[in-house]
Amino acid sequence: MQPQAFVFFGMMGSGKGTQVKLLMDFLKHRDGIESVYAGTGEGFRKLINSGNYTGSLVKELIARGELAADFLTDALFANILISSLTADKNLVADGYPRTVPQSELFEEMMKFYKHDKISVIYIEVSKEEAMKRNLMRGRPDDTPEGLSKRFTEYQDNVIPAMNYFKGKPGYTIYTVNGEQPIEKVHQDIIKALGY
Repeated sequence: MQPQAFVFFGMMGSGKGTQVKLLMDFLKHRDGIESVYAGTGEGFRKLINSGNYTGSLVKELIARGELAADFLTDALFANILISSLTADKNLVADGYPRTVPQSELFEEMMKFYKHDKISVIYIEVSKEEAMKRNLMRGRPDDTPEGLSKRFTEYQDNVIPAMNYFKGKPGYTIYTVNGEQPIEKVHQDIIKALGY
C-alpha cells in the first residue's frame, strides 16, 4: 500500500476535526499505515500558548478574526512535514492550504515528498448549520459577528484554495454532506475514497 495524502476542507463547525481522526483510525486499522496529522490550528494554538512575540502577534490577528500571514502558516505546515513525515506514512492535512498561494506551495511540497495521489475531502455544511454548531460550542471568540467574518474569509480565500486543485493530475476532490450524523459522514468519506 502506497502512503497517500488527504486534505480536509470544511468551515468551522463542519465536524472536520472529528472526521480527520476517524479517517486516521480507519487507515491505521485497515492498512496498518500510520498517518501524520498536519493541523495548522494546533500549531497556532501551541504558538499562542508559548507566549513568545510571534505568538502574541498571532493572538491579536485571531482576535480580529483575520487569517494569519501565509508565511507563518506555510512555515508551521512545512515544519510538521520536515519533522514527522516519512516514506511509509500517510499525510492528513487539516486547515492547510487556506489561500491560493498556499495551494501552489502545497503542490510543490507534495511533489517533493513524492505524493502523487491526493484526496481532497470537502465536508459541506450550510452557513446556518455551521453558525448553530459554533455558537453551541461557546468558545469566547465565537460571536455571531466574529463567525460571520470568518465565513466571509472562508468563502473568499479557502474555497478558491480548494478549487485550485480541480482537474490537477493526481488530485481528486470529494464533496461530502456534513449535515448528517458523525458516523454517516465517516461512512460517506470511506465510500467516496473507494474503501
